[in-house]
Amino acid sequence: MKNLEKIISAALTMTSALSFAAPQMLAAGSNLVTANPEAEVDYNGTLSILTKFGSQQLSPFFEKVAEQYSELHPSVSFELIQETDDSVKGKTKTLVATNSMPDIFFSWTGTWGGNFIRGNRAVDLTPVVGSGTEWGATFTPAALNAFSYGGKNFGVPLYLDAKFMGYNKTIFADLGIERPTTFDALLDACDTINAAGIVPVSFGNKEAWPAVHYAGQLLVYNVPVDTLEQDFDPKISKFDHPGYVTALDQFRAFIEHCTSGAPNGTSYEAAVQAFSDEKAAMYYQEIIEFDGSANSDTELQPEEFGYFVLPAPEDAQGDPHAIEGAPEGYMVSAASDQIPLAIDFLKFLTTQKMGKVLSASPYGQPSAVIGGSDPQAMNASVVAGMADIDEASYLMPWLDTVHHPRVAATWLSGLQALVGGSMSSEELIAAVRETSAAAKN
Repeated sequence: MKNLEKIISAALTMTSALSFAAPQMLAAGSNLVTANPEAEVDYNGTLSILTKFGSQQLSPFFEKVAEQYSELHPSVSFELIQETDDSVKGKTKTLVATNSMPDIFFSWTGTWGGNFIRGNRAVDLTPVVGSGTEWGATFTPAALNAFSYGGKNFGVPLYLDAKFMGYNKTIFADLGIERPTTFDALLDACDTINAAGIVPVSFGNKEAWPAVHYAGQLLVYNVPVDTLEQDFDPKISKFDHPGYVTALDQFRAFIEHCTSGAPNGTSYEAAVQAFSDEKAAMYYQEIIEFDGSANSDTELQPEEFGYFVLPAPEDAQGDPHAIEGAPEGYMVSAASDQIPLAIDFLKFLTTQKMGKVLSASPYGQPSAVIGGSDPQAMNASVVAGMADIDEASYLMPWLDTVHHPRVAATWLSGLQALVGGSMSSEELIAAVRETSAAAKN
């Protein structure tokens, strides 16, 4: 009971970092700003953009796109606010709190994007990118639909993303390990690697969200999709399917067999580096990280890099063909005084030409634009990963963006406690259930 109370208390504290729409603005009002497809574009002024491309590898992309756009329209300049996967959350919270959201801003799908809509902070883009529009038809339908809320399109997908287990082919070959096809086989492989004195999987969970990705993949394997989607909504959630505890028990087994050290004290970036430096045999990563994990500048060379979907348990009661992942993209601020210009830039950003640049090395971000990739110019693993995404029966959304902010916070703090050994699977699900029940009001 003490652990349960601690996790719920921590979740309430973390909610402020996730639920960034002001309380009085949570319900969508009548002040919805809707894009006008007939609006004339004024090619003057400065466009501000909050990106999630703040890393050294990715930051040049938006810089070059902005430069090319300015070459076409010399009176347009840019203010780029480039953040990383982790820092963009805090930056977004600050910008919302100070009512200084840029003209264009990054967003995940699910509840994260929904917060902007409930707060009337995002432009309704349906007339320009919705079903039946010329621009909308250029995107992979599933990616575009992921930014649809209440039948309206509020976001523009830029790239597709999903989680895979990257592995060092040389280490596997030297130890005679085959690529695991079941969860038990993965645990056995970890035991073999451990016995050889090598860290099986580099795992950094200091930021809390990396554990969420493991949990999401195991949950969709053990809980039917219909049940998961019901539990995404606090108004009808139950969290009573036994697959929840089963999935978390499997995650605990994974931690025991496959990780070392203190994951909660290790950063996600340190975990990436350990894999790239060949100090670990595996690293659970997003497809958008493939190019950064193994390239000409890392110890792990591209030809040594392999990947596989985190394998499902043999007795999985959920969907064994689902993959954890979601498209990511951009929204236009309802407070912007340059909405037509912002939309015009997003159209420029999401052409097939730009998609092919984005998908190729060194960026390796699979474009959400149909035909927006050139396999000949791409990392072969990214090409293969995109095919796996296309063949997946279901994309399991990130738990910390699809759930109500309070529930998401409980997952984050609870999974850290699970990883640290201070909370059981049953206690964590009880905390999630209780938080979701409280979020109904």
